[in-house]
Amino acid sequence: MDLIKEKLKTLPESPGCYLMFNKSKEIIYVGKAKNLKNRVRSYFTGSHNLKTTKLVSEIVDFNYVMTNTERESLILELHLIKENMPKYNIKLIDDATYPFITITNETDPRLIVERESTKALGKRFGPYPNVYKARDTVKLLNKIYPLRKCDKMPKKACLYYHLNQCLAPCIQKEPIDYKPILAEITAFLKGDTKKVIDDLKHEMYEASDALQYEKALEYKEMIDAIEFTTEKQIVSLNDFLDRDFIAFHGDHEDVSIQILKMRAGKIIDVKSEIFSYVGSIQDAVNEYVLQAYEDKTKWPDELLFSDLFLLNDLELMFGKKASIPKIGDKKKLVDMAFKNAKYDFENHRYLNRLQSEKTKEAEEAFKSLIGLESIEHVEIFDNAHLFGDSSVSAMVVFKSGKSSKSDYRKYHIKQASKMDDYGAVREVIYRRYQKMLIEQSKRPDLIIIDGGKGQVSTAVSVLESLGLSIDVIGLKKNDKHQLEAIVYQNETYPLDKSSYLYTYLGKMSNEVHRFAISFHKQTRGKALIRSQLDGIIGIGEKRKSKILETFVTIDAIKQGDIEMYKSIGISESLRERIIAHLTQLEKKATE
Repeated sequence: MDLIKEKLKTLPESPGCYLMFNKSKEIIYVGKAKNLKNRVRSYFTGSHNLKTTKLVSEIVDFNYVMTNTERESLILELHLIKENMPKYNIKLIDDATYPFITITNETDPRLIVERESTKALGKRFGPYPNVYKARDTVKLLNKIYPLRKCDKMPKKACLYYHLNQCLAPCIQKEPIDYKPILAEITAFLKGDTKKVIDDLKHEMYEASDALQYEKALEYKEMIDAIEFTTEKQIVSLNDFLDRDFIAFHGDHEDVSIQILKMRAGKIIDVKSEIFSYVGSIQDAVNEYVLQAYEDKTKWPDELLFSDLFLLNDLELMFGKKASIPKIGDKKKLVDMAFKNAKYDFENHRYLNRLQSEKTKEAEEAFKSLIGLESIEHVEIFDNAHLFGDSSVSAMVVFKSGKSSKSDYRKYHIKQASKMDDYGAVREVIYRRYQKMLIEQSKRPDLIIIDGGKGQVSTAVSVLESLGLSIDVIGLKKNDKHQLEAIVYQNETYPLDKSSYLYTYLGKMSNEVHRFAISFHKQTRGKALIRSQLDGIIGIGEKRKSKILETFVTIDAIKQGDIEMYKSIGISESLRERIIAHLTQLEKKATE
């Protein structure tokens, strides 16, 4: 949550789309915003309905894509939802989508509004968020340009011909050259609307001067429809090809890369990454894209790069697949990728600097509190069991203030008495650091045990038996399982809850607890907990299921507050019966 709080400060006050991620890095929600900063921050402040509260509880990170207008974000949001199907987004009914204006590819073309996702119909423009405005625009264009209006070719000229709104291909003996007309319509739908709007404004002013206000209003509505429909929006190319748009921004230390992924002519995903490099920035970004597109079978039809890349390098790596667009819609999308890469880079510096400063602050707090010199490499341990069954231990690693997931380890406790927490600490510390000695791997600066004086003393004695001198501290919790103090060399040091050291250690404690519980959950069946809930009056199968979904371990069931129980329909008196029953079972298990 600390990372989220800091990232919220760096959000731009511009339109765009945001993507929420859970701990598995899955997209669980996609949204749009006129102001990204205000909208995304709103999720983490104030009260929400039940569904939003559940969403926020699962968010561990977010990303965003800046767009030029709110309407661009609206269209991009649709594409991202349909591609990723996030579980918290409303399911699109009947696969509804935004409409397109299409010039059909018939011998005598028509201008229509359609929703089909196939290029077989003809040349498409859009999508357009407002179907009514799109239809109004088509009506206007059909009045201005004499294209065929009939779905089926009639046997004689209709009224449109007599109104000069159709060239009547039904009665023409020679083929009609539509190219000039189609060129003007294409230019119009791409945004070149000045001539048409100027003519309509002239007609509007004339009607107004003649006191024909209803007619003037009609012209005004036509102008509004045109401006709304042809307003600059995110590009959706009509050839249905797959493309990636790639840009970077950096300096002599770090580089930010952004990839916009277009599939079947629509932007459906975004990938962004920031990393440090050695050597030249050109070599670094080339190496990155080579790795990203190592599998040639998964290359899109085109790879479009910003002009900071070198074309010769790109052609060597990707041949004719790669190009650097100079003008047009493809250039606009490359520019959008660059805009986002640059913004990410500038704010990454702020977040990294802030993280570095806070890590330094935590190190200084360690020094002043208990005299520890370094916490660069920290290993944290926690145990989990269910009345002695499926006993496990987990280790997580933090380096330079960041979790190093590749170094995480899991341990099944093998000792005979699995209810013995000290024995579990003794076993896992011995196994971990005996192996470290054998492999001659790097020693941590600090070992943290999620426990009190007894667990710390046990860990220290094991390390001494191995001839190791590594600082060990314990994280002492209160009755509500909340961090309150550090245990070090048989002394207890209370923590200031307003300090970053408290937050820093809390983050480590939460991570190792999460990892241990996740591992423990994998090693035992839910039937085990179900059996412990048997015999409690008022607890049937439905309530057992709700308890299992809400609480992962027996400890969590016993420590759950009344609000958590009420949220699953369990009263305070029933909660007390559950806790008393489980406490009695645990007491019997230790006798």
